[in-house]
Amino acid sequence: MPSEHSDAPPVSVAGPHGPLRDLGPDLARDLVQLRPEGLYCPAGGFYIDPLQPVPLAVITHGHGDHARRGMGTYHCSMDTLPILRWRLGDQLYVPHDEGVAFMLGETRVSLHPAGHVLGSVQVRIERDGEVWVVSGDYKRQPDPTCRPFEVVPCDTFITEATFGLPVFRWPDTAGVAREIVAWREQCAARGETAILYCYALGKAQRVLAELMAHTDQPALLHGAIAAGVAVYRQAGIPMLATEPVGETPRGSDFAGRLVIAPPSAAGSAWLRRFRQAQHGFASGWMQLRGNRRRRNVDRGFVVSDHADWPDLLRTVRETGARRIIATHGDTHALVRTLQESGVQAHALAMPQSEDD
Repeated sequence: MPSEHSDAPPVSVAGPHGPLRDLGPDLARDLVQLRPEGLYCPAGGFYIDPLQPVPLAVITHGHGDHARRGMGTYHCSMDTLPILRWRLGDQLYVPHDEGVAFMLGETRVSLHPAGHVLGSVQVRIERDGEVWVVSGDYKRQPDPTCRPFEVVPCDTFITEATFGLPVFRWPDTAGVAREIVAWREQCAARGETAILYCYALGKAQRVLAELMAHTDQPALLHGAIAAGVAVYRQAGIPMLATEPVGETPRGSDFAGRLVIAPPSAAGSAWLRRFRQAQHGFASGWMQLRGNRRRRNVDRGFVVSDHADWPDLLRTVRETGARRIIATHGDTHALVRTLQESGVQAHALAMPQSEDD
């Protein structure tokens, strides 16, 4: 297991045209650095969403590319705790109320809503008057299943850029929910089942919450989806009524029903129970038609739990940060746009998010 105060050098920083050599001398003094294990705060002795097992981790949210097994201690928000228990099992968890500061090493840390999924947070780190904010994944669209994003003023803002291209601009989610209901009704008229693929943490629950305003017909759930929905219901999140597919009588006719399943169910033997079906996918990636063809689905519904291009730019501006570090996804376009507008910006190479 890596040392809490590892001496491994920070990973190189890359800009839109290669390494940003002029920033190199400052990296060793940065409050947050990129190490092989992930984002590391030397002054606090902790990692944020580490990629490898470390003694002390601060977790922004429960998705598998941010919360992994094997950490010594997990600091998280109170609302993330049941999600981590569901996904990681028994670990040493230290939950915190959002906005309430606590000390880690020489740093003052607090967690602030990120608006991504239930319990998702940004990590504010302060030392000697210098403030950094690590956003984790975030969105600015309204979402009835989690607390809205909070703008946290800072000197340096580490922002995700999962959808960091100008083409990504999200439609109103309530309108998309109406489209899903209309699609199910069209399937019913043809004697088909409407199977909607959603990620099991965040996306499925958000879709179910948005559908409440447009239908009262219960949705059927794949077992992997049902587990996450139960966690949200226990947290008091209102959602459309649901029934497990596995508890329906043998030989049931599913025509006209909406079935929510994880992407991993596509093409599996589990689908054989549905005699005739249409397949849809709910994701921000559905904004690009080529992705719908690659997924081999009949309908794509644009619902994302990440910030789109206008909201990435708006968030950067509202933080007041004099320095922006972009991670995940299409960082080059965002970095180039910010640099052209006079903002000091560069990118850190991190793994691509898989939850949207």
